[in-house]
Amino acid sequence: MTTIHFSGGTIWRGAGAPAARALFVRDGAVVAFDDEADAAADAALASTEVEAVDLDGGFLMPSFGDGHAHPLFGGLEAEGPAVRDCTTVDEIVAAVAEYAAANPDLEWIIGASYDPSLVAEGLFDARWLDAAVADRPVVLRAYDYHTVWVNSRALELAGIDAETPDPVLGEIMRRPDGTPLGTLREWGAVDLVLDAAGVRPAEERMRALQRAGEYYLERGVTWVQDAWVEPGDVDSYLEAAERGILPVRFNLALYADPRRFAEQLPRMRESRARVAALGSPMLTANTVKFFADGVIESETGALLEPYCSGLHDHGERKLGMTVWEGDSLQDAVLAVDAAGFQVHIHAIGDAAVRQALDAIERAIDANGPRDRRPVIAHAQLVDERDLARFAELGVVACMQPLWAQLDPLMTVLTVPRLGQERADRQYRLRTIDDSGAVLSFGSDWPVSSGAPLDGLAIAVSRRTSDGVPEGGWTPEEILPVERALDAYSTAVAHQAFADEASTPWGRIEPGASADLVQLARDPRDLPAGELAGVPVIATYLAGSPRYRAAT
Repeated sequence: MTTIHFSGGTIWRGAGAPAARALFVRDGAVVAFDDEADAAADAALASTEVEAVDLDGGFLMPSFGDGHAHPLFGGLEAEGPAVRDCTTVDEIVAAVAEYAAANPDLEWIIGASYDPSLVAEGLFDARWLDAAVADRPVVLRAYDYHTVWVNSRALELAGIDAETPDPVLGEIMRRPDGTPLGTLREWGAVDLVLDAAGVRPAEERMRALQRAGEYYLERGVTWVQDAWVEPGDVDSYLEAAERGILPVRFNLALYADPRRFAEQLPRMRESRARVAALGSPMLTANTVKFFADGVIESETGALLEPYCSGLHDHGERKLGMTVWEGDSLQDAVLAVDAAGFQVHIHAIGDAAVRQALDAIERAIDANGPRDRRPVIAHAQLVDERDLARFAELGVVACMQPLWAQLDPLMTVLTVPRLGQERADRQYRLRTIDDSGAVLSFGSDWPVSSGAPLDGLAIAVSRRTSDGVPEGGWTPEEILPVERALDAYSTAVAHQAFADEASTPWGRIEPGASADLVQLARDPRDLPAGELAGVPVIATYLAGSPRYRAAT
């Protein structure tokens, strides 16, 4: 293990802890601060080599965590056509055509993530992709990962035609004559083509996990909650852990499907046991993931009051999509909680958030007190009556600060569906934090940037990268910078039960794992507009420098 003496800058130990000017790390753990750190480094020089790290006026803090992401999806994006940065449909079609020509032997062309706001209502036509590739199936995910755009060949191989009914938990968008348009929404419909495509090859998945971990290390992240793990994904993670190629710590959230939950729970227990038996310090599988609803952009987020627009109907009142009907979510959460799993629920709309809180409350009442740290992810829209329940029930609100801005996704797709009054009650970061609840941050990468500094810039300003609007959108929800830093580090460690680890992480204190990120500048001293550009100099996991910027 490396022995390191850090000095020459600010060492931020976590919210509420005094800063330090020097830090001594040995055998992967924090040993001492300031004068004691200097003395320990001097004493260690007599018997071992000590690496001296000059912070050069910069900033050292607990490494970032990502409380909600999809790293396997993110890593796989590089395996397909590069469409994320395309700004027009023509650019996407050209990118797909170029990729197809360069990969003539691929049976399926699968890529991500196109911008759904490029076309009115997010409705993309299969015939546009046919112009690029007509003889092979093409599947592109939108960057919300709740929608796919496919060509006609993919529809044909998936057996989707004018006679195909909308599947449970999914929608086939159609032309006026009833034929499928080429846009499929939510996983009931998305799975029709992905099941036809089959599982990606093992080596692609190994590369994807390595690529995802390296992506995170370059951005100062050492722990990631994979928030959507299928049984085949468990196998991939286990293989990567056995090979020793997982660059960061991962916790797996095993996906609970309402269509087959009864048969899933035994397999979830088995998956958890397999991961535990491997004993890798880089991998755990302690969580189960539920979807309570979809997303507001496609009117599948579940709302207490109807949508303002009329993209399509979900019942007479257009309240969105409820994934778990009746008491089924409560029953499933109760069973998962009784099995000792942590509950992690995707809830976007205010109706979904209430349903999630109700399910957690029932599990607490039925199964009795324990340290469960349930998570509600996103919490985009929370009714006033439910805000205090996060703290009351011990629920971690894992929110995505990067989304709290008036970008095109918000102004083109979200605000028209919610109306201005409701739209201005989204992403109430400060309100939830002030309520006493634990507020952790996640990126939902690759849905959006996995760089914590990008999210922090929005959390402390509520402004776009162009500085709009002046003073911030809903400025009462702006977080103080230290609270935002805490939400992306110590609070994620709380969500991860890091304080129960043999060597805890998430804070810089004696005995803690030296999971650290070194920044070139102190983010507390910078305007919000400069935060995203702060260089990450190095990332340490258990005292080992896993990433160092080129000099």
